[in-house]
Amino acid sequence: MVVVAAVLVGLGLVWYGFSTEVLGRIWRNIAERPSGPLTFRFVLQPTMAAIVAFRDGTTDARLNRSPYLWTLLTDRNGSAERLREGVIATARIILLGFVMDGIYQAFVLDAFFPAETVLVAILLAFLPYLLLRGPFCRLAGWWLRRRSADAAS
Repeated sequence: MVVVAAVLVGLGLVWYGFSTEVLGRIWRNIAERPSGPLTFRFVLQPTMAAIVAFRDGTTDARLNRSPYLWTLLTDRNGSAERLREGVIATARIILLGFVMDGIYQAFVLDAFFPAETVLVAILLAFLPYLLLRGPFCRLAGWWLRRRSADAAS
């Protein structure tokens, strides 16, 4: 999946280059996506990412692991493995995002901007996972501690 994203970004750079004009077009196109066709993906993909983040966050709490984003930012030894774990967990959602954004671009923009496809998929699928897995871990840890304290009483 990372290879697919790298190839798409590379194609985008070869076809369109990188300039302030291209960057402006990218952000304009992204800002227009929620008001056009296929808007359900702006709910579908983050919801799917949240479900996976909840599953992985509760597993982290059961294993007494540190919250995901915190580990990525502070643990030099374990961050690569944890990042890999998150990419694998969200791979299907990201691939779905690639396909859905490609369809959107074909029908609405009558063009294909590969780097935009990668950016939109990451914004809708991986970013919610990245932001929610840690809080879900903390909530699940709190709930598990509370449950074990109630059982001990």
